[in-house]
Amino acid sequence: MFRKLALALMGAAALMGAPAWAQEFPARTVEVIFPWTPGTSMSVTQVIADSMSDKLGVPMTVISTPGAAGTKALETLQSRPADGYSIFDAYVAPLVLQPVLGNGGWSYSDFAPLHSNLSAPFSIALRKGDDRWANFDEMMAWGREHPGELRYSAGARNTLPHMAIAKVLQEYGVVARNIPYAGDAEARRDLSSGILDFAFVNVGAYQRAPEDFNVLLVLSELDTAKEAFGGAPNITELDINLELSGLAPMGWSWWVVRKDTPPEELAVLREAMSATMKDPEVREAISRLGVVPLEWDYDEYEAIVGPVFEQLKSMGDALAWEEEQMDAL
Repeated sequence: MFRKLALALMGAAALMGAPAWAQEFPARTVEVIFPWTPGTSMSVTQVIADSMSDKLGVPMTVISTPGAAGTKALETLQSRPADGYSIFDAYVAPLVLQPVLGNGGWSYSDFAPLHSNLSAPFSIALRKGDDRWANFDEMMAWGREHPGELRYSAGARNTLPHMAIAKVLQEYGVVARNIPYAGDAEARRDLSSGILDFAFVNVGAYQRAPEDFNVLLVLSELDTAKEAFGGAPNITELDINLELSGLAPMGWSWWVVRKDTPPEELAVLREAMSATMKDPEVREAISRLGVVPLEWDYDEYEAIVGPVFEQLKSMGDALAWEEEQMDAL
């Protein structure tokens, strides 16, 4: 009897001291590594984390890890154990754009996806009341006849919005003068005063003051992006193929973990995030924050993210084209 009691006590002690990997996953806090400083985008991440926390039964904390255009956060994930307790909120800049620019020795395929997260589509807009052109094609026709006279801004130089607009202008053969700004608000101010002919406008800025803009073109083929800009025309309605598709011409994010994460843990995280992104209340909360929730699940990652790499390279080439054409004027 004493021997049986001793064995029972030893077994209980072993269970109490069992390592995390031997316990049911998850057994402790899961961290989401966010690549920017706190702000609206981080609020979106927190909304998703809170919903997933309820489903997983453990806390989920969002850790802001800014630096080097998001690569510091990605490298933080790479330095962590592949145990499912560290998730990266993988925006396009660190995941795909930095490798395109030669600033990262990784590929999007080096990570295991959980689910798509959000998109931040862009639009090209005039100021409200500017009726010089009835539509985008008319403005491009005028621009071809007056090279270098259109003035626009995509915010800071060589950003994703700048790359996307340069690609559009290149396809139309329009040379326009890009005016860089430190902040988007300053560009929108000069748009409203007539200093700029057109500017890139994101969903958040449009939804805060739709009366300020005449959106000529939504740089996305997604119906959800079109709806976010009040039903304005999108790239599918043009007579020209801009060679932009999917997520390429916009900001976006997927949640990923290390590729060598055990399949059992990966399946638990995927199920929780899939259920979260299907939750109408979560999607509504994300939309209210000025971005567009996405619906693609983990098994669509390669088909959706894969083409972005080549298209970003093409958009990078368009920046060089724009600079060469301006120098030649």
